[in-house]
Amino acid sequence: MAIRKLRYEGDPILNKVCKPVYDMTDRTLELIEDMAETMYETGGVGLAAPQVGILKRICVIDVTPDCSELLILINPEIIETSGSQTGSEGCLSVPNKSGTVTRPNVVKVKALNTNMEEVIIEGTELLARALCHEIDHLDGKLYIDLVEGDLETYTDED
Repeated sequence: MAIRKLRYEGDPILNKVCKPVYDMTDRTLELIEDMAETMYETGGVGLAAPQVGILKRICVIDVTPDCSELLILINPEIIETSGSQTGSEGCLSVPNKSGTVTRPNVVKVKALNTNMEEVIIEGTELLARALCHEIDHLDGKLYIDLVEGDLETYTDED
């Protein structure tokens, strides 16, 4: 496993639509392992493949405080939403900034796991936010396009 180099706001790859994954290969499994390691190392709760320069419809998410429930989503698509929540959101590809974004409070997602079997994930609150955020990345969208008001800047010392 390896830590992958993150891509940052302004990198054109972050605005491209990712291609579906049809077969699980050793290279794709390695990418997924590297993405999880990169996400954990950088303190994120989610990471999408374009954030490490790969245009594949893959994301990893873990919103648990003890990093104990890694979700691996291949070709995820939102199939149902309800409610709404407004809160602060940040992104590893937009460092030291956050902004207020409104997202669904409940999200149901259909995806494939690493065995290429269909799974349904239902998330509320932070998980719902993370699912929407990461799937947006796969469609070439950044949360900063949804921010209500101004982005806030902070430093690592804050």
